[in-house]
Amino acid sequence: MQDDQQTHLIEQDEDTGDDGAPSQKQNWQKSSAQLENRYQTDAITGLSTEAAEQRLKKFGKNELEVKKKSNWILFFKQFNNSIVYILAITAIVTLLMRHYPDSIVIGSVIIANAFVGFFQEVSADNALNKIQELLVAESFVIRDGQRKLMEAKEIVIGDIVSLEAGDSVPADMRLLTADNLKIQESTLTGETNSVDKIEEVIAKENVPLAERANMAFAATAVTSGSGTGIVVATGMQSQIGKIQSDVIKVKSKATPLMKNLNRLGITLSLAILAIAVLLFFLGMHLEIYSLPTLTVAIITLVVGSMPEGMPASVSVVLAMGTRKLTGKNAIVKTLPAVETLGAVDIVNTDKTGTLTKNEEMTVTDIVTLNGEYTVSGVGYDASGQILDTNNRVATWENDDKLRKLIKIAGQTTDASFHLEDGAWVLTGEPTDGALTGLYHKITGKEPDVTEIDSLPFDSEFRYSARLVQDERQRYLMVKGAPQTLLNKIKKFNPEFAGEQQWLDKVVKLSKQGKRVVGLGLQKVNETEELVNPAKIGEQFEFVGIVGIIDPPREEVKAAIRQLRYAGVKVKMITGDDPNTALAIANQLDMGENLKAVTGPELDKMSDQELIDKIDKYTVFARTTPSDKLKIVKAQQQRKHVVSMTGDGVNDAPALKQADIGVAMGIKGTDVAKGSADMVLADDNFTTVLSAVKEGRLVFDNIRKTIRFLLPTSFAEGLIVVFSILLDQTMPLYPTQLLWINMVSALTIQFAFIFEPAENGIMTRGPRDISRGILTKFDIVEIAYVSILIASLGMIMYNGMTALGMSHVMGSTMTLNIIIFGKIFYLFNIRNNHLVFSKYFFQNKIAFYIIGILLLLQMGIIYLPFMQEIFHTGSINFFYGWVIPSITGLIVLIVTELLKIARLVYSKKASKSKI
Repeated sequence: MQDDQQTHLIEQDEDTGDDGAPSQKQNWQKSSAQLENRYQTDAITGLSTEAAEQRLKKFGKNELEVKKKSNWILFFKQFNNSIVYILAITAIVTLLMRHYPDSIVIGSVIIANAFVGFFQEVSADNALNKIQELLVAESFVIRDGQRKLMEAKEIVIGDIVSLEAGDSVPADMRLLTADNLKIQESTLTGETNSVDKIEEVIAKENVPLAERANMAFAATAVTSGSGTGIVVATGMQSQIGKIQSDVIKVKSKATPLMKNLNRLGITLSLAILAIAVLLFFLGMHLEIYSLPTLTVAIITLVVGSMPEGMPASVSVVLAMGTRKLTGKNAIVKTLPAVETLGAVDIVNTDKTGTLTKNEEMTVTDIVTLNGEYTVSGVGYDASGQILDTNNRVATWENDDKLRKLIKIAGQTTDASFHLEDGAWVLTGEPTDGALTGLYHKITGKEPDVTEIDSLPFDSEFRYSARLVQDERQRYLMVKGAPQTLLNKIKKFNPEFAGEQQWLDKVVKLSKQGKRVVGLGLQKVNETEELVNPAKIGEQFEFVGIVGIIDPPREEVKAAIRQLRYAGVKVKMITGDDPNTALAIANQLDMGENLKAVTGPELDKMSDQELIDKIDKYTVFARTTPSDKLKIVKAQQQRKHVVSMTGDGVNDAPALKQADIGVAMGIKGTDVAKGSADMVLADDNFTTVLSAVKEGRLVFDNIRKTIRFLLPTSFAEGLIVVFSILLDQTMPLYPTQLLWINMVSALTIQFAFIFEPAENGIMTRGPRDISRGILTKFDIVEIAYVSILIASLGMIMYNGMTALGMSHVMGSTMTLNIIIFGKIFYLFNIRNNHLVFSKYFFQNKIAFYIIGILLLLQMGIIYLPFMQEIFHTGSINFFYGWVIPSITGLIVLIVTELLKIARLVYSKKASKSKI
């Protein structure tokens, strides 16, 4: 309601153009008088208390709204999914069969999954609360002509707010005055450099958020200077409020893996139930069993065929992947997120601080009248040299221009460094840090500034100056925008002929994405004690220009190259200048023929046009938080599995929308961490590469687990089917079927979580999530392995009982035949290599797990109390262990022969594609 009312107030006071029609001017385009008229306020006296109270009552408080969901509703919501339904049916069936321990285990899995989902959603709600905490508590407001300290939540549209260094901005404002005002807006834009603010009108209509120099936004911080502004948006209508709205609107969704598992679970359940119903009516029609016996047989079929252990097995594989990633400084908040990274084909990332070193801006180029030079060494802690165009070391001490430029760089900067934990840490602005770094790198020492007076940088005149004493001469040293300094020279020397030459050099560096700073000096009288701006340019020597770039992280380029090799595209989404961003992208080798697009250009596209064009761009520059969200949504509409990497509040909506959000642990805000699925504890982008590899390994092992579980579970069900159709006694008891499933869930199938990655796991490209977990060949394999194991069990049971073996001993032998079929099939399915190869002992844990399983089998066969529960008997070694081993070996031989056929077919298919 507040948003609509505030918008209505704005629309009521539209300015009119020359023709009397309303002009849709933005706030940054309006003069102070127009703003006062629009918001019915006074720039000097502010609002009256009465007017402010009316607006507060009408529009509401300046705070972010969060509709708190009931924790009970959140908890019970977790039971609303197909896997839980399947588990619940299984639990009810086992309960009806009075197998209470199994019912308790399955019920515990259901409740545990509910708690995991519950805490995940609570974490997402906490992200919204963290955004609320960003709003400042108190601010100075002018009311009734007096400056008052007020609670920020009482601020309304039209209030005049006073800002000073150290303040947080309480609401979105149009600045009326700005005295050397700088505001750090990384909360919204992601860029750490403080932004110079102005009070003048900006004529352009479409201005990116990062370039609205006469606006101040809620939850940003004043780093220097002072100013006043008129409040134009509060609460949810502010830019930070819009981020909150975007986070609220983004609904939690199932990961690709969970969607695949849900679909598989539903398909299996329906198929098993359909077969059970069909078999039940067939049995009744043919009068194979009595009705009670037939009912028990059908229930046994459902329980035996249902892979109860699948959810638990998948969870354990995911948990192991989570644990491995934690050891690599990647903290995964939700288990399915581990696998999702293995499926991503696009990784969106911010530039500043993620791909680049953030504050370690570095001078890379120097241009003087004597030549063009490059500076080696990246970052603050690197040594470096000045190299000429022939890559020879320039003797800067003997070059008058270079010597002066380096001296000016050192004398005009306010930045300094100190060692912290073995690394150089900057105090001051990054641009100044680049100049201090240049001086330190070339001279090997800190600048010794002999300041007499200084004029700080101001966005209005675009330069800073410092009056210094250098030995016996006093100088006015200046650094700033090259065009500004050249204009100063032309003011005193209209015939200055070198302007175009310098401007060409500036354009050349700018196109490389570098920030260009001009440096010069002029001699002044020894009696000068103050900087006189009016005299700057008189007998001024324009010494040269420097090109500054935020250097890319060295390790990132290699990581991006490997991701591209793995079929994963890396996209840059940044609030920075498109030229700078594109230059960094080229340096990092993010692709061929890279293209950039800006936020304003995206705004001009329709939703469908954006979806059609989204894959053409690698760099998205001058983006707002809503742009980032649009980009991720458009990529998902193109059927991409999208990862979003970010650290700021502005990244939160996109982090939540992405298939997997990745937040930075050190520099990341609590809001970003709360919205993400994974947190990089070391802020290292290369960890994403490890996570992608681990995600692919996790999926491979989950797929192997399912390929292993289903045929062995179906084999149990088929034994029941064969028994009904053959009108014979069932070889296995229901308790034995449950034992097989429980033992498998607790032991042998967990061998897959320790399987190492297959060769070429990072060369095959991301998996196609639309194809599901199982391939057509997998389905065929599951069918023939199920039939093979069930047939071997039935043949041996019928053969031995026909020779006089008792039903109990025959049942015990059949139980071990199923178990040994599992064991030998495990060796076949572990990897794509032949079983007896150098990879046989690669997973040593598998052998320990098999040993544990055999001990458990000995217990169920030979312990008297186990014999009574599971209807087993003390069978001799030959029938109980040798025959099951032979049948297991048959399973291995058949499956290995078919593996060879599959490998040969795959090689031929690969060659035909080439």
